[in-house]
Amino acid sequence: MTGSTDSPEPPRPPAPAPATAGATSTSTASASGTSTDSGTSTDTAQKPAPHLRPATAPTSTSATPRQLWTRTRGIALALVVLLAAAVAMAAVRSDTQHGRLDPRATDPYGSRAVAELLADRGVSTRVVTTVEEARAATGPDTTLLVANPDVLTKSQQSRLHAATEDAEGRTVLVTPGTPSIGTLAPGVTVDGVPSTDSTLSPRCSLPAARRAGDADMGGIRYDALAPDAEACYLSDGLPSLLQLPTPRGKGDTVVLGAPDILYNDRLDQHGNASLALQLLGSRPHLVWYLPSLSDDSAATDDERRGFFDLIPSGWRWATLQLTVAAVLAALWRARRLGPLVPERLPVAIRASETVEGRARLYRKANARDRAATALRTATRGRLAPLVGVSPAQAHAPETLLPALSTRFPSPDRDLLPLLFGPPPGNDAALIALADQLDALEREVRHS
Repeated sequence: MTGSTDSPEPPRPPAPAPATAGATSTSTASASGTSTDSGTSTDTAQKPAPHLRPATAPTSTSATPRQLWTRTRGIALALVVLLAAAVAMAAVRSDTQHGRLDPRATDPYGSRAVAELLADRGVSTRVVTTVEEARAATGPDTTLLVANPDVLTKSQQSRLHAATEDAEGRTVLVTPGTPSIGTLAPGVTVDGVPSTDSTLSPRCSLPAARRAGDADMGGIRYDALAPDAEACYLSDGLPSLLQLPTPRGKGDTVVLGAPDILYNDRLDQHGNASLALQLLGSRPHLVWYLPSLSDDSAATDDERRGFFDLIPSGWRWATLQLTVAAVLAALWRARRLGPLVPERLPVAIRASETVEGRARLYRKANARDRAATALRTATRGRLAPLVGVSPAQAHAPETLLPALSTRFPSPDRDLLPLLFGPPPGNDAALIALADQLDALEREVRHS
């Protein structure tokens, strides 16, 4: 029989197993309008015919390991690069900041050298990590150094200040900022612009500063409202070292705006060692307080901070900037690009490749209902002219089925479920439906 001029059959999923390979080749032959058998019995219209022409090698729809690697190697490489960068950054930061201001650490940012020099001069150094230990250790013959006061909560700061105010000893605050300076050193405020110079001269009458001379005190600058405060190492009129006497006049509080004079790698420069030893060695005992997250007093505070209170303010501005950038990028990408311009393809695509590609998409989306509808619609459209039904009435059961029944007078032959039935429940049923539609169309053409 000569080729039919009907439209090609819509795509359907390729057969996943050799047992159904015949259905694939038969459907392709039917789509091209070419007959492959000289005759077929009536029973083959209801079930797959085992004597159909054997098909070529089946097409597998599952991805091979090589295909999976090709698809995911870019993402895997990006993850490896990110992981390596994170490990490298963590290693670099851990090497440079490990043991910061710890009198037991020999790292560049540790303070073991200061503790050893103080021990040679008879000053004992003891490390504490909780507020209660720091409060219990204060006294008139003790110097209390607070390494990072900004990490303390408000209630911890208040308890610590109350203990040091009555102890008549010395308290050294290392780089206190806005969160802690108002509680631990009342009457002192932080200037928002740090010093641009690293090494400063004393320019004050404090004996320890005058004997030390120039030191690496460039850092946070303060403004003291108390008239009896001693201000040293000024930069643009604001000091980075303050000595504040206690209200009773028997103790004092020293505010350091820069920790450099306590670091191991900076102790031998300028007058850093002299200034550190004089400030920390004025009493026979030195209590070195390193605030710790394991301090139980922080968990028993009455204050409750929310999630957004724990996020630094800089992150909020960064999030806002990223949001604005994302909105602008969306508007940029969503702009109108103009009308589409038709362009001829450089090569012709084979119909079989198009059918197989669409079938893969159907299977990936589990769209068996749409595939079955496309198969039945195309089959009805090709059968209608063969049985004398107009294309407009091809999809009406009351018109198409009676015309087909004249070709198949058997009363047991019910074509309604085949041509207008529900969608198949699985891939095997969909392939069986395609085989039955192919068999029905061949039988009508040969009758």
